[in-house]
Amino acid sequence: MTAPVRMGQPGSTPLGHNRFGLTGVSKSFDTRLIAIRADLADIAVAGEHFAPHYAAPMMGSGVAPYAAMRDAPDLSAPMVSELLYGEAFALLDVTGGWAWGYSHADHRVGYVAVDALGPTIAPTHMVVRDDVLVHSKMDSNSGGSAILPFGALLMGDVQGEWLAVSAGFVPLSSVTPVGTPVDMASTAAHFLDAPYLSGGRTAKGIDAAALVQISAQAAGLSLPRDADTQQMATTITADAPQRGDLMFIGDHVGLMIDADHVLHACPIQGKVVSEPLSMAVSRRSGTIDTADPTPIFKRLP
Repeated sequence: MTAPVRMGQPGSTPLGHNRFGLTGVSKSFDTRLIAIRADLADIAVAGEHFAPHYAAPMMGSGVAPYAAMRDAPDLSAPMVSELLYGEAFALLDVTGGWAWGYSHADHRVGYVAVDALGPTIAPTHMVVRDDVLVHSKMDSNSGGSAILPFGALLMGDVQGEWLAVSAGFVPLSSVTPVGTPVDMASTAAHFLDAPYLSGGRTAKGIDAAALVQISAQAAGLSLPRDADTQQMATTITADAPQRGDLMFIGDHVGLMIDADHVLHACPIQGKVVSEPLSMAVSRRSGTIDTADPTPIFKRLP
């Protein structure tokens, strides 16, 4: 991967690059979803948002099993998400070992360690189990180079009962071809008892919005990274909830497994739980960030 190209100072015309003009008032934006800083912005927003420089993103993919995305280039900064193995990342700037950009799938902006990124891939399969070993040989007794989480993306060729990838071999029983729908509620149940972790997206630690997002991805659907944007992106309201519907209470989201039970990553209990909807509503009504505990149900297309 090479560093992205920056555009020149406003008013200048760098050799080989276009000049951008911004007329009118710069639009308001969500910094979680629009890659813009005081010194730099994604070239895609050049006509709408002012920045001293613009950069065309360079595409890469995650090469660590999972890598923290932080809201600042610092190990102590809050984790806003995680980039899983094989997921695409649009890199806009590199500073001090940190890559700034956004996850291509959901456009979540953040900083990732540069050494967690590698060349972009065209995924053929998705991992549908947790702690899947990449074996050195087509032998279940062989050692391996990495252990992958549910949702990791792979590019490989099927060889008998194995998927041959660049790093080794993965049991075919642990993956599914990209685009093969998987029941959302069944995927969410895979994470039962996983610890709650703000920003997490794996069974090692996951938050409420990530649980819903990963489950939707397994079903071939795309959702934003955060609960509020998930609610805005889901336009079909369901009066009578059913399996697979999303449940929103204030800033919290869960997945209905039937008309009366919800599966969610509960920060109060500190883990992913399946429980009666009434219990979840009662628990959330006691939190200070939920003014109205009345659940809203949304249905994905």
